[in-house]
Amino acid sequence: MASAERREWLVTNGIGGFAMGTIAGTLTRRYHGLLIAALRPPLERTLLATKVDETATYRGVRTELATNRWRNGYVSPAGFVAIERFALDGTMPVWHYALGDALLEKRIWMEYGKNAVYVRYRLLRGAAPVDLQLRVFANYRNFHGNTHAGEWTMRVTGIESGVRVDAFDGAQPYWLLAHRGTATAENVWYRDFFLSIENQRGLDDLDDNLAAARVDVALEPGQETTLLASTESDVAFADALERRHARDGIVIATWQATPYAAADPGWMRHCVLAADQFVVERPTVSDPKAMTVIAGYPWFADWGRDTMISLPGLALMTGRPEIAQEILASFAAHIDGGMLPNCFPETGEAPQYNTVDGALWFVEALARYVRATGDLPALRTFWPALQSIIDGYRGGTRYGIHMDADGLIVASDPGQQLTWMDARVGDWIVTPRMGKPVEIAALWFNACKRMAELADRLKAPAEEYSRLAQTVAAGFARFWNPATDCCYDVLDGPQGNDATLRPNQLFAIALAYPVLDAAHFRAVVDACAAQLLTSNGLRTLSPADPKFIGEYSGPAQHRDASYHQGTAWPWLLGAFSVAHARAYGNAATARSFLEPLADQLFDYGLGSVSEIADGADPFRPRGAVSQAWSVGELLRAWHDIGEICAGRTM
Repeated sequence: MASAERREWLVTNGIGGFAMGTIAGTLTRRYHGLLIAALRPPLERTLLATKVDETATYRGVRTELATNRWRNGYVSPAGFVAIERFALDGTMPVWHYALGDALLEKRIWMEYGKNAVYVRYRLLRGAAPVDLQLRVFANYRNFHGNTHAGEWTMRVTGIESGVRVDAFDGAQPYWLLAHRGTATAENVWYRDFFLSIENQRGLDDLDDNLAAARVDVALEPGQETTLLASTESDVAFADALERRHARDGIVIATWQATPYAAADPGWMRHCVLAADQFVVERPTVSDPKAMTVIAGYPWFADWGRDTMISLPGLALMTGRPEIAQEILASFAAHIDGGMLPNCFPETGEAPQYNTVDGALWFVEALARYVRATGDLPALRTFWPALQSIIDGYRGGTRYGIHMDADGLIVASDPGQQLTWMDARVGDWIVTPRMGKPVEIAALWFNACKRMAELADRLKAPAEEYSRLAQTVAAGFARFWNPATDCCYDVLDGPQGNDATLRPNQLFAIALAYPVLDAAHFRAVVDACAAQLLTSNGLRTLSPADPKFIGEYSGPAQHRDASYHQGTAWPWLLGAFSVAHARAYGNAATARSFLEPLADQLFDYGLGSVSEIADGADPFRPRGAVSQAWSVGELLRAWHDIGEICAGRTM
C-alpha cells in the first residue's frame, strides 16, 4: 500500500482546475480531489467533488474497491488489494480491478476548458454482470484548507440522472451526473478522513466530506458507465473520452513535427504532455485569450520567474511558439519599473514585484522566442518593454535594485527575498543573499548581449548594449575566487564576499552568452558535480557546509529552513547539464545527467517531475508533485546540449 499511496496522478483542464489523487485511492493531501475547480480561472481553486467510493458485486461476492484512511491512520475499506494494474493513458490514470475472473476498468479525465471531470467504469471481461454501487463525495472549500463540517447542511437536490449541489446561498452550484444507472441523492457527512502527508507537514490532517449521491448500475461485459462532476449542467457525455484523446494526440503530434523530437527519447512524450498541463488560460478584460503558466501542482499559482525559466521548454521545445508569444504578451503588460511580477496572488490582489531576476529571465525567454520564430513584428511590439527593463535595472528600481559602478546589479533590501532562493520564515529571510548575487550578474550580462542581438535584428543601434555587456563582463571577473577554484555566490554583501558553494554560479556558463572565463568552466562544473549533484537535482548547499539540511520534511518552519540549505532541485539539472556540455563537449555524457529524471516520471507525481528532492540519500522527491520549471528545463536542456556540442548558438 505504501507504494500505491506514494504515487500520485494528476489531470488538468487548461484553466487552472485539476483532479488529483493516489493510486491506492486514499486521500493523503488536502489537495486531493476529483474536481478542484478554478472558479475564477486560473485561480479561486475550490474542492467540489472529492472522490468516488466503489463497491462491486460479482457472482454474489461483494468487493470494496475504495480505500480510505481515517483518524489515527485506520484503513477501511482496503480496496487497493483488488488493483491488478495501473497505468497512464496519455495523461489519464487507468486502473484495472480484478474480481475473480472479471476485470473492471476505471479511468479519469477532465474536459479541456471546463470545470468538468469524468470517471468511466467499463467491464472488460466477465462471465456475468457486475453490480456497481458508486458513492460520490462532495465538498466546497478552498483547496488550501480543510473542512470540519459541524452542523453544515448542503442542499442536494435529485434531478434527472444525478443531483445538483448547492453548498450554501451564493455558492457556485455544481452537478453530479451519471449517464447510465440509477442516481439517488444523499446528504451524509463522513468525518475525519486522515490526510497522512498533511500530518507529516505539521498541518491540519483531518477532513470531512459529504456523501452527496449514490449511483447503482449493472454492467454486462463490454458495457460502461460514466460519472460527471461539473460546474455546468450541460457538459456532454457523448465523445468526451475521444475529445480528451484528441487533445493529447494534438499535443504529441505537434511536438513530433518539431526538429527537436527526433533526438528525444521515448519517455520524453510524458514530459511533453506534462508541459501542456502547466499552460492555462488567464483571461482579462483587455485580452480574453491571455495565457499563463501554473508554476506547479497542486498548490502553486502563476509565478513570473518560474514562467520565464520554463517557457522555452514548455512552449518552444514542444512546437507551440504561439503559446510563448501569448504568455510573453500577458506578462509584458504588467512590467513596471523594469520589473516583472513575481506572482499573482490566489485571492486576486495586485501582483507582487519581489524578484530581481524575473525580468532578466523575460529577456532570455523573449530572445529565444524570436530566435525560434524570426517574429520581428512581435519583437517590435515588445521592444519598449525590453528597453524599460534595461533602463530600470541600470538606473534603479524597487528594493534598491540598481547597477553599481562595476556594472553588476545590486539587490540589497534587507526585508525582501529577491533571488530564486526566496524562502522566509516570518521575518527571517533564510538565504538573504544581499549584495551582488552571481546568477543575477550572469543574467544581466546575458540580457545585455541579448539586447544587442535583438537590436541588430531590428536594425536599431546596438552599441549601447554591447558596451554595457563589456562593462558587466569586466566587473564579473571579481567573482572568481582562486582560494576555492570556483565563484563567490554573492559579492559585496553585509559580511563581504560569500564563498558558500551553491549551484548559482552554473548560470555563468549555461546561459546563451556565458560570462565566466572559459578557462574556469571545468573547475566550476567539477566542484558542483563533486558536492552538489544528485540524481534528482542539484543540492542548494554542499553537505560539507555546517548549515546543510539533507531532508525536506516536518513542520513549515523546518521545511522552509531547508528549502535552499541542501534541498535538491531538479530544474537546476538543466543548467548543470548544459554547463557540462560547454565544459567537456560530450552530448551523451551531458544528457546522462538528465536521464535519472525519466525514472521519476513513474514515481511520486506520475508522468511529471517534482519540485524538489531531499539532498541526502535516498534523495526522495518532495514538494509539489509536478513543477513547471523542472519539466521545462528537462525539455530545453536536452535540446540545448545538442546545439552546443554541434557548435550552434541557442
